[in-house]
Amino acid sequence: MELFRVVIHLLVLLLLTEVPLARTEPLTIGVLVSTFVTSSAFFNPYHYVKCTWGTECCEKSWGLISDFTGMRMALKQRLYGQHLVLQTVVKVLKAHFDDDSPQKALVLSFHGWTGGGKNYVASIIAQHLYAKGMKSPFVHLFVTSFDFPHSDDVDIYKRQLRSWIVGNVTACERSLFIFDELHLMAIGLMDAIKPFLDHYPQLNGVDFRKSTFIFISNTGGNDITQKTLDYFEAGEYRDKISLREMEEIIKEAAFNEEGGLRFSPLVENNLIDHYIPFLPLERHHVMSCIRDYLKLKLKGRKSTEDRIKSIADLLLYFPKSTQIFSEAGCKSVPRKADLFLPAEKDEKDRFHEEF
Repeated sequence: MELFRVVIHLLVLLLLTEVPLARTEPLTIGVLVSTFVTSSAFFNPYHYVKCTWGTECCEKSWGLISDFTGMRMALKQRLYGQHLVLQTVVKVLKAHFDDDSPQKALVLSFHGWTGGGKNYVASIIAQHLYAKGMKSPFVHLFVTSFDFPHSDDVDIYKRQLRSWIVGNVTACERSLFIFDELHLMAIGLMDAIKPFLDHYPQLNGVDFRKSTFIFISNTGGNDITQKTLDYFEAGEYRDKISLREMEEIIKEAAFNEEGGLRFSPLVENNLIDHYIPFLPLERHHVMSCIRDYLKLKLKGRKSTEDRIKSIADLLLYFPKSTQIFSEAGCKSVPRKADLFLPAEKDEKDRFHEEF
């Protein structure tokens, strides 16, 4: 298949360039034309050019790359302290994308305090599902404070939201919708998308069952943190925390706490497939984030452990008795680490020695 694409690629280049055909070997032209003619029954050259150089196409190996091996490696290498995320996310996404006739849209709900990696994981998912990642025309990010800022306009937002989803799934049935800051969303707004998440084969001729929805929220963060602290105080490893016990905690919090899922039929009717907790990060997790950030800023050069510890000391931790968890996870790492980066170009040599 790859050889075939290369041949067709050459043909397209030949047709698009301004080089006279007389300068091309007759045998080469004959081979290319022959290949084009024999393959024309199942190949559209316009479609090939469009998907290669133009608009991203909603098809496998074009816009939909579905790189689950890469996704798994990226999460394993770049995400810290989130064993339940690693155990769940790739597995359920792969099962959904491999199914040509899923029973319903896949709905994942990410919960936990800020800095645990919820948005980071969502971006990694988009990056490995679509050729253009978060910039793909098939990835749609809604931020409550930006897209739905006024609680008095809920009815307007509902109509807009339904229209957006219908239009985008009509264009690509494998669309990804990410809703951030659900804890700030007006109660009842998310109810508008209930039909799209249910088990209907189609609605007005549109099948929504292949689409994916990710909710991101701080809801349940206190309960997630308390459960993690209970394990720590009992001398148990956090990796022993199970998804089942966390899902029960999160589901109850999502239904009762203020936010977009409060009293929602999405929760009540079990339309959210997986509640995924993001545990509070410990100091050693934050230090790993600092290493990654400095490695990026220093273009691969390593930093000293003393310097990394100095940056970690600038962050705030809780509870006061043990100082085990970072208040902001890895979110504050760039701002604090930047204090140790050189301000002028002529300081680079000195800076390299210090690190």
